[in-house]
Amino acid sequence: MHTVVDKAQLSPNVTRLVIEAARIAEIRRPGQFVIVHRGPGAERIPLTIADADQERGTISLVIQAVGKSTEDLVGLAIGEGIQDVAGPLGRETELIESGHAVCVGGGVGTAVVHPIAMGLAERGVKVTSVIGGRSKEWVIFEDELRRAGEVITCTDDGSYGRHGFVTEALKDLIEAGGIDAVYAVGPVPMMRAVAEVTRPYGVPTFASLNAIMLDGTGMCGGCRVQVGGKTVYACVDGPEFDAHAVDFRELADRLGTYREFEAHALEVAHRRATEKDQAAIHAPDGSCLIPALATAAETREAAAAAGEAKG
Repeated sequence: MHTVVDKAQLSPNVTRLVIEAARIAEIRRPGQFVIVHRGPGAERIPLTIADADQERGTISLVIQAVGKSTEDLVGLAIGEGIQDVAGPLGRETELIESGHAVCVGGGVGTAVVHPIAMGLAERGVKVTSVIGGRSKEWVIFEDELRRAGEVITCTDDGSYGRHGFVTEALKDLIEAGGIDAVYAVGPVPMMRAVAEVTRPYGVPTFASLNAIMLDGTGMCGGCRVQVGGKTVYACVDGPEFDAHAVDFRELADRLGTYREFEAHALEVAHRRATEKDQAAIHAPDGSCLIPALATAAETREAAAAAGEAKG
């Protein structure tokens, strides 16, 4: 069992869980991930290791609640645990040895690009991070990334930092010259846009692919993607690949395969939770167990009865 020792809400639907995983914390490398399995009947979910503390024996997982399984994970309280955490998995990121790198993060991808930025900084590489969100409340990991170097924040609505998309800020940096590599992590449309920005300039660009994944060892084939016209597996050959060679359209199509099933599972879970809450506030005889609600109900009934009497 891997106990949750710390928890923080980073944005409206993104949560950081710090869990005990000493052996993983000791050997993990930038770009690697784990497969988590909360318990019996739960889904297996791939999550990038956003940070690690060898002294405490912990790793940080940043989770965006978009479906039933991720909602269940972020619903864990401090002291509760995750039954299985397998890893570290995947190949570590190929980091440049010198020069100037730009790390681009969008949404929860900002947390994923964090270990890459830190790994680059530790090698003496100059790091500029360009991160974005819809508005200020959606911008995460800004302070953590400042430990690696300069951070440029962008918001779609201009409520914080630069008004506009991360790709616009990235283009300005490239046109200023001196950029040796770009690392991008975020939604598929953002990574595809980053690749198109850097392509004309010939800047090496790497994208971390968030493909569908089950076992994380290359056996299921669920994470297969087309890179340079060849089939590769994100779990064992990646998750980072040459962004200029990735077939982002196929990746987007595959990511949408189970969207309807996920939406249905989430709807069912919410309905059952509502039914459970409603059942919990009533006694077997139908009377209300919560005094405040009972009083309100009695007041409404009395008012209704008075109205009938006047009629």
